Amino acid sequence: MTAPAPAGTRQRVLVVTLDTIADRMAGPAIRAWEISRALSEEHDVRLVTFGRCSRDGVGFRAEHTTVEAFRADVDAADVVVVQGFVFNAFAWLQDCPQVIVVDLYDPFQIETLEVDRYKPAAERERALAFALGELRDQLRRGDLFLCASRRQRDLWFGHLSAAGRINPDTYDADPSLASLLTIVPFGTAPEAPVQARHAIKGATPGIGPDDKVVLWGGGVYNWFDPLTLIRAVDRVRARVPEVRLYFLGMKHPNPDVPEMAVATRTRDLADELGLTGSHVFFNDDWVPYETRADYLVDADVGVSCHFPHVETEFSFRTRILDYLWAGLPIVSTEGDGFADLVRERGLGRAVPPEDVDALADALAELLTDADAAAAARAAVAETAREFTWPVVLAPLVEFCRAPRRAADAHRLATSDPAAPVPVAVPRVGRLRALRTDAGAVWRHLRAGGVRQVVAKVRWRLARRR
Repeated sequence: MTAPAPAGTRQRVLVVTLDTIADRMAGPAIRAWEISRALSEEHDVRLVTFGRCSRDGVGFRAEHTTVEAFRADVDAADVVVVQGFVFNAFAWLQDCPQVIVVDLYDPFQIETLEVDRYKPAAERERALAFALGELRDQLRRGDLFLCASRRQRDLWFGHLSAAGRINPDTYDADPSLASLLTIVPFGTAPEAPVQARHAIKGATPGIGPDDKVVLWGGGVYNWFDPLTLIRAVDRVRARVPEVRLYFLGMKHPNPDVPEMAVATRTRDLADELGLTGSHVFFNDDWVPYETRADYLVDADVGVSCHFPHVETEFSFRTRILDYLWAGLPIVSTEGDGFADLVRERGLGRAVPPEDVDALADALAELLTDADAAAAARAAVAETAREFTWPVVLAPLVEFCRAPRRAADAHRLATSDPAAPVPVAVPRVGRLRALRTDAGAVWRHLRAGGVRQVVAKVRWRLARRR
């Protein structure tokens, strides 16, 4: 096992994502960006993406990388922080000497069940096998694993146990196993949002300066339930004629991620009920990360609706963090960890899934009852302090001050016949799976662009030959 570096040593840190690094960024890219910014205060940090990169880092370098260049990227680092589908493409990561931090905040093996739900059964099986293969490789090699909540911690403890990573070495080194798996939620800026201009009220045709804005603060994906929300708004408008529902981002910033089926159904339902342009509004683009405050501050209530799926059970809704940051009362469907927080701390209202009446009542109350809205805002402001980036990233910052290989690192070499096989992956034709899954999984699960996917497949085929 590699000894830890002396405390205070300046490390060379490589942060790896597949997502687009630009003014408009989705959750995975935002998280990678903020991790890079936090670690750059003490270390030399380079953020690389296999997708498009058109934004300069702040205190760190942000760059596009390629399949061919990636090994040199890793060789030049002491610590590598990885998220997404990376290990499956680079078998040599299993044996590299670098300390590897695996970010598991997004349980993609569960997410893919919903992403590919409407595809043929054989294609769904291959996509899941691909996701499980990636997870198997991550669990086999990681030195430190990050998750976003206590619920996720339970999920990943089960996976790590099945993978053989909870063993006498890791247990004896730390019976709490916090040195192997630690909670690092998504975060918000420590500074309060500052609005440079009105982006919704008085700025969007059909929305006046005094209207009541309910904000859907993110993308529309198949595991969300905007349909119940639109039906609720249809009922709320009879009590609150000035209610306006605003969808913040319909088009994903990664051009390879298509509009999902539920997004089309959402537009159709709004049209069918005669709400589009009068009470329901769609922002077809994706809001730049640095200007999202202009939209958030214009809102009166933030909303998050989802179905009672297993994805909901272990999700960490990053849009809720923006609601906390902006001090918005929150209406959330029950079932995920944040809904528990909303209910327990009085951040707004938590309602049963797919319950139009309960959702309508909650929205109407927070839009018309000044005392209820003020109480929720006060509770939100108090809770928001716990989720700022400096607070949530503290465990990772501390680890990087003296990074070390996992206590069972000597067990992890791929040449070791006793190395555990973490996850049983369904048997499929490997080359066929690569041709099918690389396009589908990388595209749907925060992929890095068509050219990078093609390069990845070619690299895998060449390596196998």
